[in-house]
Amino acid sequence: MTNIPKSIREKLAHTYSLETLQLVRKQGSRDTTQKFLWKLADGLLIESVLIPANPALYGEASDRHTLCVSTQVGCAYGCKFCASGLEGWKRNLGAHEIVEQVLAVERWNEKELGEEAPERLINNLVIMGMGEPLANYNNLIKALGILNAPWGGGIGARKITVSTSGLAPQIRKLGDEPFQFRLAISLHGATDDVRNKIMPINRKYPLSELTAACEYYQSKKGRMITLEYILIKDVNDGLNQVKPLAQLAKNLNAKVNLIPYNKVEGLPWERPEEENQERFVEALNARGVTATLRREKGHDIDAACGQLRLKTERELAEAAVGAA
Repeated sequence: MTNIPKSIREKLAHTYSLETLQLVRKQGSRDTTQKFLWKLADGLLIESVLIPANPALYGEASDRHTLCVSTQVGCAYGCKFCASGLEGWKRNLGAHEIVEQVLAVERWNEKELGEEAPERLINNLVIMGMGEPLANYNNLIKALGILNAPWGGGIGARKITVSTSGLAPQIRKLGDEPFQFRLAISLHGATDDVRNKIMPINRKYPLSELTAACEYYQSKKGRMITLEYILIKDVNDGLNQVKPLAQLAKNLNAKVNLIPYNKVEGLPWERPEEENQERFVEALNARGVTATLRREKGHDIDAACGQLRLKTERELAEAAVGAA
């Protein structure tokens, strides 16, 4: 901007930046789940996933599109079955980097469809990508405020779902926010014994504390909570897990979203056979729990959190060694 003094230009350059995400890789076709791998300004990689509507999961009309957004580069919480934390935690995303994932996908859609592109592609957000959203609380709230604002993204708060592995104090803090966000708990185990084996966070905030925080959130918001439950063969898919899961769901007036495990290279876990998946959801339904089994989209495109990033980073590392 040559029409303002150089001193002001230097101050602006020092204080602000204009950055957009660079698309490194994309998997999936236009009419199904698509995964985007983005490069940040410092060269680190994050993922976003565009998901066609699934009424059983989100309760939205069939023309809805949901974007799954990341909040951190890597993850420090070390869930044993997850690819996001295999290379450790690198850093939090800034509010602008969270917002930019939405804008970048919208720009991609406009480029793909040209004049046929709808004015708005993304109707719903799920903050369930790489990282623990509530561990990056301030940047998350700032970003969601922008995405929710009429002058910003214009996405209704009730169309935004925030997921957490169980940070009880931050759940309470979220309950005190003025926004009517939906809350999802990455539960994956209905007893402390199971969660302790696969989710280290449970040792700090066991189910009793997590449940109390969820009850506080509900008392403030009056909204149904979703319990996300990845079915892992011979870990948490036994019918002996149905009773405690059903009791927890009833106590919290929560619905249960069952997700067959996405195989991650280098990890030993497997997804249960389909008949076992069906048996589990039927047993929950028989106990009066609203439970759905996600015939999950993206199993063939490394759609579980962190898989594409991990795969790409390893390929780049191998290429670098080969070049040396």
